[in-house]
Amino acid sequence: MTEPISMTIGPHRLEGELYLPKPLRGVVVFAHGSGSSRRSRRNLHVARALQNGGLGTLLFDLLTPEEAEIRTNVFDIPLLSQRVLLALDALAAIPAARQPIGLFGASTGAAAALVAAALRPEAVQAVVSRGGRPDLAMDHLGMVRAATLLIVGSEDREVLAMNQTALREIRCVKRLEVVPRATHLFEEAGALETVAGLARAWFVEHLRVAPERDATA
Repeated sequence: MTEPISMTIGPHRLEGELYLPKPLRGVVVFAHGSGSSRRSRRNLHVARALQNGGLGTLLFDLLTPEEAEIRTNVFDIPLLSQRVLLALDALAAIPAARQPIGLFGASTGAAAALVAAALRPEAVQAVVSRGGRPDLAMDHLGMVRAATLLIVGSEDREVLAMNQTALREIRCVKRLEVVPRATHLFEEAGALETVAGLARAWFVEHLRVAPERDATA
């Protein structure tokens, strides 16, 4: 594995770490959930699985330390989605990272990822939500064009119902995967490994380099 590249994103200089394994088949930007950060143990677990599948990962803090102290900010989806867009802009400025882009969101970060995908349909090819709150992005779900996978634990019943409702609003390639016996944080034996495997397979399938246009056409 290559060494991580430290990044500062946007005018608030949000801290992030970019991994670009070789060979590289795409880059996945992580949007963590409420009360979490780029050091989320669960997201790091998923990120390692993606890296082992040849996918780059960008984990970054969506909020500054001061902003994170204000509880309402972690539910401010317009703010969080704007930060995801800033991360996409930062990636576009790195030649080695100009690859097919996916978004991986957890909890409220999943809503931010879906809104960002809706606003940048030309940039985002795939989205995976882990225990996400897509209901918080309801007004944007019909605009999402990125292949979307929603992963929810079978015992996370309230969030499962929210995802089932949201799934009906998504009009592109989509799937809902329910992990048996798993709760919201996927702390049960093997649950997080299942999430990582599903996410990696989804991104590998849906992140594809666009064919170059024929210069003679």
